[in-house]
Amino acid sequence: MSTNKQKIEELLELRKLTKLGGGEKRIEAQHKKGKLTARERIELLVDEGSFEEFDMFVSHRATDFGLENELYYTDGVVTGHGTIEGRQVYVFSQDFTIFGGSLSEMYAGKICKIMDMAMKNGAPVIGINDSGGARIQEGVLSLAGYADIFQRNIMASGVIPQISAIFGPCAGGAVYSPALTDFNIMTANTSYMFVTGPKVVKSVTGEDVTVENLGGSSVHSTKSGVAHFVAPNEHEGILLIRKLMGYLPQNNLEDAPVIPTNDPIDRMEDILNEIIPDNPNKPYDVKDVIHAIVDDGDLLEVQPAYAPNIITAFARFNGQSVGIIANQPKFLAGVLDCNSSRKAARFVRFCDAFNIPILTLVDVPGFLPGTAQEYGGIIIHGAKLLFAYGEATVPKVTVILRKAYGGAYDVMSSKHLRGDLNYAWPMAEIAVMGAKGAVEVLNGTEISKIKDEKAKAEFIATKEEEYREKFANPYVAAKYGYIDDIIEPRNTRYRVINAFQALATKKVQNPPKKHSNIPL
Repeated sequence: MSTNKQKIEELLELRKLTKLGGGEKRIEAQHKKGKLTARERIELLVDEGSFEEFDMFVSHRATDFGLENELYYTDGVVTGHGTIEGRQVYVFSQDFTIFGGSLSEMYAGKICKIMDMAMKNGAPVIGINDSGGARIQEGVLSLAGYADIFQRNIMASGVIPQISAIFGPCAGGAVYSPALTDFNIMTANTSYMFVTGPKVVKSVTGEDVTVENLGGSSVHSTKSGVAHFVAPNEHEGILLIRKLMGYLPQNNLEDAPVIPTNDPIDRMEDILNEIIPDNPNKPYDVKDVIHAIVDDGDLLEVQPAYAPNIITAFARFNGQSVGIIANQPKFLAGVLDCNSSRKAARFVRFCDAFNIPILTLVDVPGFLPGTAQEYGGIIIHGAKLLFAYGEATVPKVTVILRKAYGGAYDVMSSKHLRGDLNYAWPMAEIAVMGAKGAVEVLNGTEISKIKDEKAKAEFIATKEEEYREKFANPYVAAKYGYIDDIIEPRNTRYRVINAFQALATKKVQNPPKKHSNIPL
């Protein structure tokens, strides 16, 4: 056998060995937990045959605690680039079969390399996390590795989309890289995230808590808001990433791809003329409105289980990717509170960073009152949403469906926060507050003087009706130009598409500055 042929065979054998990660036994253990290997995940994620791996032969250079006797190629993370629907993405996938996926100096260097490449080439980064945390044997070198990754996350923020999939443990310092990225996807029952584990919690606070109750997908999708999506398994999670990518541009200088549709632009939905209940206090599902007006009724909801009193979702209008923010009367009457304000503000800022137009559907009775909200910082959190809308320069279209009361009217992409085209349905109510509260404020003295209960009730009813006649319609706001047009509900799809087409050439620049100081 020639020397060259022998060297090629050695290479092929080495590649084959490297692809086994930590070995067949550990791969089997990974499968038994219902988890895929690092390479299996990448194969599912990218287009078939498109993945090109970098740094396959990297290994650690630590010599303490016997590590010099335990060397694996890749050093616990698979990195490279491929395509999703023909569009380039950079990927790293942590390999739990090698040192439990723990991060070392060389491992971090591999991740940093592809992040640098992604920035240079203007392509998204997708990180698949399945790691026990820092490699303790490497001490400060592994901590430095984390910080190097964090710095790149920060520099890439708003420049290229960053998506994190949590498909196993993600603990300690490891949680901060996903927290810095744009979207986090977790899997039910097989993934968790926390800064300190149950044992440390027990020793410091005395709390007994399970891994799932401390940092499982249900906690982060409903209580903390850390997880934007939860998938039942890894296969579904990876399909979700591919779907999400279809709504996003490659970088902040490009637009999202336009997907051809056969859904007519001028499709009318008669159901929308009847969807708002006659009783202003009766709820309805705003998702029914969204499904009725977007292309093919299809949307991808972001953080569906967190702060469900506001909807954030991606959808398309005539093939164009659009971010939708909608108050949800089905939960807490659609009020704005601390969590819903934060949720919507982050989504608005993401859309604005990546040139995705914003549609806002408004049905908001105000901000949630009470000590819990005030102590929780509703003033600051509400200001975040206000700031996000006011700062955004992408096309902004607003449709007031029913209620738009008080400061919440201002906050929800009003004309005064540079809303481009603001429409209202004819049943819209734009006022400082609802009729009942307004009458109590405006006529409180007169009401207190009426001793007869029947007469008092009749007086209140009359005053409430007078208030409704004056403010329970959008024409006062339209008179001042705060509403550009009052539209028939069934024509909403057509009007929204027309609005975005008219705004396609919009150009607005904020004043030169180092960066804004959003209320945090």
